[in-house]
Amino acid sequence: MKTGTKIMKEKSLNKLLIKNMVCQRCILTVESIMQKLNVPVAKVTMGEIELRTAVSEIKLKNVDIELKKVGFELIETKLNKIVENIKKIILEYISDLSGEKNIKLSSLITGKMHYDYSYLSDLFSSIEGVTIEQFFISQRIEKVKELIVYEELSLTEISYQTGFSSVHHLSAQFKKITGLTPSHFKKLGSGKRKSIDNV
Repeated sequence: MKTGTKIMKEKSLNKLLIKNMVCQRCILTVESIMQKLNVPVAKVTMGEIELRTAVSEIKLKNVDIELKKVGFELIETKLNKIVENIKKIILEYISDLSGEKNIKLSSLITGKMHYDYSYLSDLFSSIEGVTIEQFFISQRIEKVKELIVYEELSLTEISYQTGFSSVHHLSAQFKKITGLTPSHFKKLGSGKRKSIDNV
């Protein structure tokens, strides 16, 4: 019974953190699961469920089971929460890379997380198996792929929007990660694009 009490106390904060939520579709999927399980939800946002009231341990287990079926997961440990917060900051950073970035990613992360960057970097690598920089680059290339597939912008516009200094810089990074040039990828179409929530 101790465990149940502990979870009830933890969840009396009325927030559940969810791993692997990275897009609007993820939010809709999680909302649908919560509705199906009759969980009293106030709001679902990226990586987080705000509950109206605390939930029991049994209901929490059911939530975790259903989330895992679609590739999500409840975050239970403090360290995992830190890593998910870093990912969230990176994805927000990528969504607004156009123009002059006055702040470096590392400064933004330490500013928001209030931990030393080398600690966060080591923690991220040990849990995710990749460095913060590698995760950032892979997500950035996914954003480039997304924009190429939409076919609404030129490569020059895409390089500007994703924060690359030039088309040449974008092409070099793109080829390094995917093995293809952006123009070759464009010819192949969307078949090669990995959904950002499967990265």
